[in-house]
Amino acid sequence: MKKIVFLWAIVALSVSSFVVSAQTVDEILAKHQEAMGGAEKWSKVKSVIQNTKFTIQGMEIQSKASILVGKAFRSEIDVMGNKMVQVIQGENGWWIRPQMMGGSGEPEDMPKEMIKVSKNQESVGSLLLTAKLEGSKIDLVNKEKLDGADVYVCQITKKDGEVATAYVSASTHLILKFATKVNLGGQVMDTELKFSNYKAVDGLYFPFSMETANPMGGGTMQVDTTSIEINPTLEAAIFVKPVKK
Repeated sequence: MKKIVFLWAIVALSVSSFVVSAQTVDEILAKHQEAMGGAEKWSKVKSVIQNTKFTIQGMEIQSKASILVGKAFRSEIDVMGNKMVQVIQGENGWWIRPQMMGGSGEPEDMPKEMIKVSKNQESVGSLLLTAKLEGSKIDLVNKEKLDGADVYVCQITKKDGEVATAYVSASTHLILKFATKVNLGGQVMDTELKFSNYKAVDGLYFPFSMETANPMGGGTMQVDTTSIEINPTLEAAIFVKPVKK
């Protein structure tokens, strides 16, 4: 009898621990959502235009992202007078790459693996909340220090088994770092993004600075947002693949 009571005590303790953990994750997500501006305000965002700039090996690069939330994404990057265009719409994608970027200068279908990697750019706002809406499993795995600040470490497990990690500030409840793995051409690469300089645009909070590994090798690269426009009119034609010349 004592053994049975003991076993039930262990089960009860395990269940209680799970409930506390689940509530803690829910509390973190709720505070994070509020810190980002609240669900109601974000639900009203249908389109976004974001302009950014960054420097690689002395070259200043300007980029513009046009997003129809949940439907389509278009980016334009200007490098030394050359423009690279990338478009994702649903399960399809195309791009135009100048010769200096390994392309032909003509519109081409984007590789399926590249579409998969880029598809999340159709979303705006929190990577953590987007994952929740997509049905990903989110677990609180730790609380630790990041650059001297306390952060909650939340593991995201997507339906396809891919795993990512979001580091949420314990004081501001904003995401300070996001880490995941990207598979390109069979080569798995670790990617890490650090976010800072959050600013409000129409009551919604965006990180205006992002730091990641320099794609040219060595050190890090910082990308700074110069402007964000909420709910601009976007013509459907900008997402249509042009006919080759």
